[in-house]
Amino acid sequence: MRAITLNGFGGPEVMTWAEAPDPEPGPGEVLVEIVASAVNRADIMQRLGHYPPPAGAPPYPGLECSGRIAALGPGVTGWSVGDEVAALLGGGGYAERVAVPAGQLLRRPGAMSLVEAGGLAEVTCTVWSNVFMIAGLRPGETLLVHGGASGIGTTAIQLAVAHGARVAVTAGNAAKLERCRSLGAEVLINYRDDDFVERVRAATDGAGANVILDNMGASYLARNVEALATGGRLVVIGLQGGVKAELNIGALLGKRASVTATSLRARPAAEKAQIVAAVADHVLPLIEAGKLRIIVDRVLPIDRADEAHRVVEASEHVGKVLLEVPR
Repeated sequence: MRAITLNGFGGPEVMTWAEAPDPEPGPGEVLVEIVASAVNRADIMQRLGHYPPPAGAPPYPGLECSGRIAALGPGVTGWSVGDEVAALLGGGGYAERVAVPAGQLLRRPGAMSLVEAGGLAEVTCTVWSNVFMIAGLRPGETLLVHGGASGIGTTAIQLAVAHGARVAVTAGNAAKLERCRSLGAEVLINYRDDDFVERVRAATDGAGANVILDNMGASYLARNVEALATGGRLVVIGLQGGVKAELNIGALLGKRASVTATSLRARPAAEKAQIVAAVADHVLPLIEAGKLRIIVDRVLPIDRADEAHRVVEASEHVGKVLLEVPR
């Protein structure tokens, strides 16, 4: 098969669409013939040499894919060759084929194409596991989403609104904020011009956000704690703003608030399967009902992965940038 291989670490030019060994499905796994994958920030970090794949994962980038089941490994039940699926991966999505634990498969929703489903698994699993399973967002609460125009952000807005929550977002320009508004966000904050702490407090009569989904990490930590409501929950899922910051435990204690930092890629297969099952139960029905869309910015051939990475690194996109595998 062919896959995007890394000729060292560095810029997008280190990626090459080249011959690679064919995967074989092991016990409990299926072989997926890939139709599309998607670019995630973790792929860029891996390309730069800062985020190696977990033990046993393919060395190629790609944390999700869509495609058709080509073969079943020993012990797999409930799936058939030819089934159209989306898959949550530890790596290997930038390829023609990948072996996936069966517990990490989602059936393609009838409301989306197989190519669109290439951007389904990572965002839905990330948002559902963090905003709902960990932070427990409830109807009537306020969710603040940093990076509201990203793939995760556009999904978080829609899921929160579908569950009766109010959404505030940060983004870097008016056009992106307008896209967020069109998806249901009510409080629109340009992080280049506005203080998100002040804006969130003003929008909530001084109370603050009940849940914050943060992709920045260190640079936003102190202000995120300021923006939290009493009993608020901050979930950190990205480190675009650095890895080290000072945390005012007193401020956190006074609000009876919590800070959680999570990643999805390195979780054990059993935990990933639990998250995928929850997404199948709670998120896919919303897609089928037309209450949630995976927002796709553009689709590029996978041999132009370097171009796709440049788009995402420059934050020129809204939603997902997909990579289609030629057939």
